[in-house]
Amino acid sequence: MSAASYVQSVLATLKQRDPNQPEFFEAASTLLNTITPVFEKHPEYVKANILGRLVEPERAIQFAVPWQDDQGNIQVNRGFRVQFNSAIGPYKGGLRLHPSVNLSIVKFLGFEQIFKNSLTTLPIGGAKGGSDFDPKGKSDAEVMRFCQSFMTELSKYIGPDLDVPAGDIGVGAREIGYLYGQYKRLKGAQRGVLTGKGLSYGGSLARTEATGYGLIYYTGELLKANGETLAGKRAVISGAGNVAIHAAEKAEALGVKVLTVSDSNGYVVDENGIDVAVVKQIKEVERGRIKAYADRVAGAEYHEGSVWDAIDLKFDLALPCATQNEIDGQQAARFKAAGVIAVAEGANMPSNPDAIAAYADAGILYGPAKAANAGGVAVSALEMGQNSRRESDSFEKVDSQLHEIMQHIFKASADAADEYGMPGNYEAGANIAGFLKVADAMYAQGM
Repeated sequence: MSAASYVQSVLATLKQRDPNQPEFFEAASTLLNTITPVFEKHPEYVKANILGRLVEPERAIQFAVPWQDDQGNIQVNRGFRVQFNSAIGPYKGGLRLHPSVNLSIVKFLGFEQIFKNSLTTLPIGGAKGGSDFDPKGKSDAEVMRFCQSFMTELSKYIGPDLDVPAGDIGVGAREIGYLYGQYKRLKGAQRGVLTGKGLSYGGSLARTEATGYGLIYYTGELLKANGETLAGKRAVISGAGNVAIHAAEKAEALGVKVLTVSDSNGYVVDENGIDVAVVKQIKEVERGRIKAYADRVAGAEYHEGSVWDAIDLKFDLALPCATQNEIDGQQAARFKAAGVIAVAEGANMPSNPDAIAAYADAGILYGPAKAANAGGVAVSALEMGQNSRRESDSFEKVDSQLHEIMQHIFKASADAADEYGMPGNYEAGANIAGFLKVADAMYAQGM
């Protein structure tokens, strides 16, 4: 069987088995279609059916999460944990709390996590989890009761050497604290069981900043390799959560003017450069809507809808940091006229396939999520190491390690693209570099 026929047969089987999982199929097909050349060089992977094994999670867990609201009513949400692949280390991946969470989304995130984690060079496998619970508008007590119920079931399947969850959309310091507290009650204190913890109970300095900072470090490498620099560029950032805030913070520190942030309702444009301190106050302290920014900052404007529909904006860098499939082909097709030279993804799979094709057609540099936003999980793995050593590293040390990891990720992606005859295709390069390490481990272990 040829390499191309093998890949297509695996995708056909996947679509037949899971016809109602579009997000997962999109993630799988995007990766598989870019790594076909690997099987031409490694026919032993075809014989061992590495792909057929790789696209099936080692374990997928779904469970009920009953909790009591402040009115005394019992609510029930769905909980998920997909432990996708442990070939190179214990399962590692975040927990997402958002109404959109379903099995397809958790599988797509877990699948992407395999290769993202592989790219970091750290010994961690891929997983993801979460619930369709929405923490927005809930009291601290309601969030606590939900987290305690969720962890009561999840605790049966995780551990420091088995599966180490972290935060994601809807899961920040508050939620991690409640989750860890319940795990400790059930299993005893094991600091390495969760990452993203508070500094007072085993967390790592620079973990909060890691995904956003790592995105900018990667973007800097992407630009440098193509004769450009960060300094003096204008950037559009979507989102106003942890990733977007710290991407904006680091970008501005390195001489980039950040023009926008957004939330699910709309976006603000500030031609003077986004004031990150104001965004932090609104989103992290008040847990408010980004519309309030325009009321507090002179000259800023608020608009309803997607920031990627802001047709009058001129900018160099597109940094999507909100959610999956937030940029479609029509929106991406306008980027060249807007002056965009590079897209680097802070969110997971924010560009749909049509958008990615539009970047290629326009000659826009493209840094895919599994490479560009790997900084968060990289520092999570560093936090695991600190927990094992019973030590805490300085912010400067962790930040320096993060910077080195992002440099390595870019170089490994660029080198793989060159080796397989696709120079400058950093998406294919990241997919191939991430896949090879996992495939080698699976083949060696007979998994």
